[in-house]
Amino acid sequence: MIGRLRGTLAEKQPPHLILDVGGIGYELEVPMTTLYSLPSVGEPVTLHTHLVVREDAQLLYGFFEKRDRELFRELIRLNGVGPKLALALMSGLEVDELVRCVQAQDTSTLVKIPGVGKKTAERLLVELKDRFKAWETMPGIAPLVVEPHAGAAVSNAGNDAVSALISLGFKPQEASRAVAAVQEEGLSSEELIRRALKGMV
Repeated sequence: MIGRLRGTLAEKQPPHLILDVGGIGYELEVPMTTLYSLPSVGEPVTLHTHLVVREDAQLLYGFFEKRDRELFRELIRLNGVGPKLALALMSGLEVDELVRCVQAQDTSTLVKIPGVGKKTAERLLVELKDRFKAWETMPGIAPLVVEPHAGAAVSNAGNDAVSALISLGFKPQEASRAVAAVQEEGLSSEELIRRALKGMV
């Protein structure tokens, strides 16, 4: 099991990145919450990792914080939750926000995540409530307030943001609209993704 990697960030194409460790490029998939914390390409970074071995592939997932990796592991232990859905949940909601949803048994927020229907949301909340006992000491998070923005043309950073949202399971038109709604000159793809996800979730 590969538990941690320390190296140079070689490529960053949300939600994938390549970490150069001693000349070996490790390809990882990360939740958007980790992407927001990453340094610029060429800078050193340490990521906590989880390796998933399947018959047809070996997939490596990276997390900036150790607690994010622990949450990922809790999620994929749940019935019907694979790595893709776990990453979608962690990308759409910060850890504290997910904990708040579980505490409040808030299905309306969860169903906005791609791949989560009402029945799945209800089941996740029931199963996570017991697993989150250790997380409940964290303070509650206030409901999200999304500021409206005028539409704008999608830039190169916007194209990257749209691609990242599609990879998370959002429909192309839905992703394009969300990015265009938050587009501002000079914003990075990471910031566009963050704002778009806040607006969608």
